[in-house]
Amino acid sequence: MTIPGPIDPPARLLMGPGPISAYPSVLRAMSAPLVGQYDPFMTAAMAETQELYRQVWATHNDATLLVDGTSRAGIEAAIVSLVRPGDRVLVPVFGRFGHLLAEIAERALAEVHTIETDWGQVFPPSVIEEAIVRVKPTLLALVQGDTSTTMNQPLDEIGEICARHGVLFYTDATASLAGNAFEADAWGVDAATAGLQKCLGGPSGSSPITLSEKAVGVIRSRAKVEAGIREAGDTDAEDFVRSNYFDLGMILDYWGPRRLNHHTEATSMLYAARECARVLLTEGREAVIARHELAGRAMLAGAQGLGMTVFGDVAHKMSNVLAVEIPDGVPGDAARQALLTDFGIEIGTSFGPLHGRVWRIGTMGYNARKDAVLTTLVALEAVLRRFGVAVPAGGGVDAASDIYSEAV
Repeated sequence: MTIPGPIDPPARLLMGPGPISAYPSVLRAMSAPLVGQYDPFMTAAMAETQELYRQVWATHNDATLLVDGTSRAGIEAAIVSLVRPGDRVLVPVFGRFGHLLAEIAERALAEVHTIETDWGQVFPPSVIEEAIVRVKPTLLALVQGDTSTTMNQPLDEIGEICARHGVLFYTDATASLAGNAFEADAWGVDAATAGLQKCLGGPSGSSPITLSEKAVGVIRSRAKVEAGIREAGDTDAEDFVRSNYFDLGMILDYWGPRRLNHHTEATSMLYAARECARVLLTEGREAVIARHELAGRAMLAGAQGLGMTVFGDVAHKMSNVLAVEIPDGVPGDAARQALLTDFGIEIGTSFGPLHGRVWRIGTMGYNARKDAVLTTLVALEAVLRRFGVAVPAGGGVDAASDIYSEAV
């Protein structure tokens, strides 16, 4: 066997639905020296990270921390820790990641109920409330921004609906946090999870999570039940949390003042998560959201300036990702490969009913900036021409530039 050389990835501009190009300072933070998990520097960094993410989530929740693993680790930790076998869980599905929430809830032995709408649409609050009244769930699990469809589900009325009907409200904000409005406390969110690799501008591998006092109470009460089961020796009981690694009861104790050992914290990922939040808050939370909105609006205008058709309800589109119909006669995968090979730019395809039908173009985190938007539009115009599409010369760049000029 020939031993390979040091890792040396090619330069890429990641303009897909995620992962994205990380902030340079985040990459530098990940190269910082390691310390022991109970070193005073480490525990102080953990506490700093918790406080930073309270500001990112717009919450006073004490239980704001990181789950070590990708964004899916945070989703699984939230659902398996909040749901007991037999609990009813309601999942409104408007894209691929609603199906993921339903699957994880099923694996947690919940009684899962779904409602669905067409991909490219979102749910009116009244439809969600009607389903809550009918199903009477313990938990509502709802994606905020689903990158498979690029839709941004409004959440501002959902928490009040859930509270009125005695339902816990969990939302997956993996792709939306930091690039779209999110107000955990003001919206009455009981549990929310995210990932670094989208608008937060970091690598995949750490999942910020915040839990309300109500959610923590559910987790703690379950821990007491489990302790009684263990004391009785009933190790076959179904009420145990279905995971050890993702047991938020134990993770809360690990991050809490007692620092009870649960696992070895992923030190370099903690540094990355801390730096993602620090960069965001240094620029200003609202300023970062506005930057994403502007970049997304410029990319939308640029795509339309190239004559492309936008998929879905634009009024409810996420600010940080755009879906465009692949022009007739263009081989979608071959055109994406040409962008990657000739320009070093990655955009995304899609899933399910949209597979082979749309491209997804992201403007997230470090890449939610003017030069990244314009460079992508120049390359996209060249590739479309190569595959025989008649596009207005400079139409994409001109339209996007107009958006930036108007914003000055």
